Amino acid sequence: MRRLPPRTLLPRAACAAALVASLTSCGLLSDDANAQGPALSAPVGVTAQAGSATSVHVMWNRPASTAELKGYEVYRGGKRVERLTAEQHMVDVTGLAPKSRYVFTVRARGKDGSLGPVSTRVTVTTPAAVKADHAAPSRPTGLRGQADGGRAVSLSWRKATDDRGVASYDIYQGGAKIHSVGGKETRALLTGLRPGTAYAFSVRARDAADNTSAASETLHLTTAKGGGEEGPGTAPSDFEASTRRAGGAFYIDLAWTPPRTGGEVPAYQVYLDGREATTVVWGESAPAGSATYSFYIGKKARVEHRVRIRAQLPDGTWGAFSKERKVTTGDGRAGQRG
Repeated sequence: MRRLPPRTLLPRAACAAALVASLTSCGLLSDDANAQGPALSAPVGVTAQAGSATSVHVMWNRPASTAELKGYEVYRGGKRVERLTAEQHMVDVTGLAPKSRYVFTVRARGKDGSLGPVSTRVTVTTPAAVKADHAAPSRPTGLRGQADGGRAVSLSWRKATDDRGVASYDIYQGGAKIHSVGGKETRALLTGLRPGTAYAFSVRARDAADNTSAASETLHLTTAKGGGEEGPGTAPSDFEASTRRAGGAFYIDLAWTPPRTGGEVPAYQVYLDGREATTVVWGESAPAGSATYSFYIGKKARVEHRVRIRAQLPDGTWGAFSKERKVTTGDGRAGQRG
């Protein structure tokens, strides 16, 4: 799949101001709108994972707005395929065609039946169909993990085997499925948990024919109390920063390794001198190994800057910051790894 270059977004405040100005000029937003209470916003952290040749597991997190919700609607392309209650944040969409590309979005539905804005589009391709297959994959073994702060846990396990190949792994909390990762993954980062809470996790393997294995052993973990900050395992690692000169101006070059979440990390926030400078968003294929980004910083030499980044997690929230690096324009030396 061709990798699309990252695009840089305006700071949130500027985007919000531009959006409000646009809606007001079109007559779509008035003073009366504010009097009706907070508006619905789009669900965040939307992901889609092929569970088999004919099914896709779609997951999302509650919108950031405080508007009251009645439920959610899941769309395949422009067609609504699922309608769910406000308590449901995932669903298996079935009856799909093997080896086919699909685009999914989610919308929140308010108490009055109105629909909020469309979420980010997520793309997924189902695996090829297999001949008659009634044998389930072997049971995943060696389930291990640790709490990562108060709101996340990281899990890992040994891969299961299947005569046709494992299509996905489903993670269960108690008896409820809460997450899925691809068949080549053997770890997952679960976020959006409650601080100081005991959880019981297990993993099942699934093949392209939708045969599901027996559950792995159960792993009991308790998140840290407090939980104001995300755990260090959610931070990008091996973060480096350096400066270079090109065309009479200076640029800062960044390089890092994404946190291992069990899937792609679609976006990063870049902080410069203690303030959010930009958000970098990849297209259909975010880098899974190492990632790089470069941005213009100015024309003055011998100016010191501090830079750090953080990644967007599966539930749409932002993880812990990388270590902060100091760079000086005209110096060009790389920041220490870490």
